[in-house]
Amino acid sequence: MQEHDAFPDSPTFPDGVVHAVRGAVVDVVFAGSELPPINSALVVKWDKPTPLILEVHSHLDLQTLRAVAFQTTTGLARGVAVQATGAPITVPVGDAVLGRLLDVVGNPHDNGPALPPDTPRRPIHALPPLLSSQSRTTDVFETGIKIIDLLTPMAQGGKAAMFGGAGVGKTVLVMELIRAMVEKYAGISVFAGIGERSREGHELLTEMQDSGVLERTVLVYSQMNEPPGARWRAPLTALSVSEYFRDQKHQNVLLLMDNVFRFVQAGAEVSSLLGRLPSRVGYQPTLATEVAGLQERIASVTGSAVTAIQAVYVPADDFTDPAVTTISSHMDCVIMLSRAQAAEGFYPAIDPLGSSSMLLDPLVVGDEHYQIAESVRQALARFRELTDIISLLGIEELSTADRQIVKRARRLQRFLTQPFMVTEAFTGIPGASVPLADTLSGCRAILDGAADDWSESSLYMVGTLEDARQKESAAKARDTSDTEAAK
Repeated sequence: MQEHDAFPDSPTFPDGVVHAVRGAVVDVVFAGSELPPINSALVVKWDKPTPLILEVHSHLDLQTLRAVAFQTTTGLARGVAVQATGAPITVPVGDAVLGRLLDVVGNPHDNGPALPPDTPRRPIHALPPLLSSQSRTTDVFETGIKIIDLLTPMAQGGKAAMFGGAGVGKTVLVMELIRAMVEKYAGISVFAGIGERSREGHELLTEMQDSGVLERTVLVYSQMNEPPGARWRAPLTALSVSEYFRDQKHQNVLLLMDNVFRFVQAGAEVSSLLGRLPSRVGYQPTLATEVAGLQERIASVTGSAVTAIQAVYVPADDFTDPAVTTISSHMDCVIMLSRAQAAEGFYPAIDPLGSSSMLLDPLVVGDEHYQIAESVRQALARFRELTDIISLLGIEELSTADRQIVKRARRLQRFLTQPFMVTEAFTGIPGASVPLADTLSGCRAILDGAADDWSESSLYMVGTLEDARQKESAAKARDTSDTEAAK
């Protein structure tokens, strides 16, 4: 592993000494008259090959400060010398980091060559662009995923989040979006793995290498086994890389984060170690400020956009959790993943009624798209209302109109499922990417009754309605041949 000078041309401060160590939080005493500024970096001079980097978090008194460690503090003792840099941590940016896997302080961890010494660097702390320089485009960002393009269209230069509990398909959806976007999207991708499992990081790196998209992607990782300080600052490292391509190269950037809840969780751990009293449900009292500081930096300027897609874990499937509600308040597009949908085998397991997008407006997507989306929602909502009656009394007790709605809603449910290319090796079903026009025409035809006589299974896990028609024809031909064989 190649280490880099993360603090070039930093001012000189007198050395301090470690005063106390509490896990990832370290108190340092400086004998000088001036303490290093908040958010500046400290380097511990210990006898291990990898330098221990701290970040100043607060000044306790005139000579003592409290810092957060970015690596494990095992073996750190009182009295060890600490060098103050007086500057924030800087990370490498630019073309040299494309195709590389970096940690929170910018060191590569992919067994590749060292980064060139002239690689530009940026501090991980920065202010968002001025509101006067930000651009608010309403260009729809087509993903090729039917239910997203129809009911929760994404904005180029916007922020979208996928909320879901454990095991409902957040990471699979993010990986499919990466694959879909790279094919259609001329720009750079930056992936921030926050609190990732080692297995997930290795799988993503290998898949990107195999698919040939790695050379236009930067991977920034902080793993679950790292201290909370590293997980807390990893999104800022990814943001600094994204901002360089946006501001200096004037390129569009696709920023993907998995999982933003781990950022909040790491902040809560740091807050506890710092001795703050917890707020609601045990979260840090600075929850709203920390989330806002991260999300407000995800902004687009004239000529270049940063489009953010974020996965958010929902603890215990509680969508009223303070972390979930705080993150969702910053989003243009909110995609809720439902365990009930996943239990019935409807993948992607997106809740069509709980998800929303600010772009689903006739002035943005057009009257036809808006009317079809609203008709689909109304049919699915009515079906959900009638579910209990059907369970108790049977579908025969419904009126003719309600029976027709239920029939078409069940077919719509199945048509909005879709096989993914990233899961092709596991399911054996070829993945499908569906243009928006085909999604709209398919939903309109189902609402108009074109598929009323089809088997529901013909619409399950297909791409376009034409694919479903071929599946239905093949099933009928098979049934006919079986009948003739039985005779």
